[in-house]
Amino acid sequence: MSNHKIPIKRKDLNGSSTSSNSSISESGPDLASLFECPVCFDYVLPPILQCQMGHLVCSSCRSKLTCCPTCRGSLGNIRNLAMEKVASNVKFPCKHSNNGCVASLVYTEKPDHEEICEFRPYLCPCPGASCKWQGSLDAVMPHLIMHHKSITTLQGEDIVFLATDINLPGAVDWVMMQSCFGHNFMLVLEKQEKFDGHQQFFAIVQLIGSRKEAENFAYRLELNGNRRRLTWEAMPRSIHEGISSAILNSDCLVFDTSIAQLFADNGNLGINVTISQV
Repeated sequence: MSNHKIPIKRKDLNGSSTSSNSSISESGPDLASLFECPVCFDYVLPPILQCQMGHLVCSSCRSKLTCCPTCRGSLGNIRNLAMEKVASNVKFPCKHSNNGCVASLVYTEKPDHEEICEFRPYLCPCPGASCKWQGSLDAVMPHLIMHHKSITTLQGEDIVFLATDINLPGAVDWVMMQSCFGHNFMLVLEKQEKFDGHQQFFAIVQLIGSRKEAENFAYRLELNGNRRRLTWEAMPRSIHEGISSAILNSDCLVFDTSIAQLFADNGNLGINVTISQV
């Protein structure tokens, strides 16, 4: 009698025959659909909780619900360990896949990827939180032109950014656009009170473009006056990154009010801005 072992065949979710030692992640797109939240259609990811009937809902929607959206029963706090184990072997599409991202990731990698995904929507780059607009990169400039008409645009790679009335009290923003090399750059000067009434200025340049495009440029900010010079050189930040972290970490041109007065003229401050290709 022969002792040869014959591999057991099983049907996958597409109906095709596969051997029993195949990876569960090969059916990732099909298995991922089993984790769709019935409310928002995002994915239910570990830790996975179920209602008493076994229905799932994502953690974001769960915090807003008082009962199961499927059976109307009590949501409870029952862990579904089996689904959590399956989830660890499934690759999920990026939530920006509808915008063109083709990444497929295990659930532990999804949050970090989606935070920096180049296909995520662009937010309005104007400083402050008053404008909630978001959209594609191609729509950023039309949005600025239509809804932020007070922003002046200057042409050329070497311009002067004039901030008027820098002695205004409180937190103040000055914004200007610079167009050169077929791209648009946003120049931002912010005045903030950091501690105990001590005010500081933060000046930075953003590219209306992706991080990869930003790597092709460098900028120089320079204060000149009274035989003094203060200079900062760096790569522009993509508007995808924003400027909050740069300001928080002082990764930009930083100077306090006493320094500003050395270069100001009747309360107005001129900053020479030079953009170059690298």
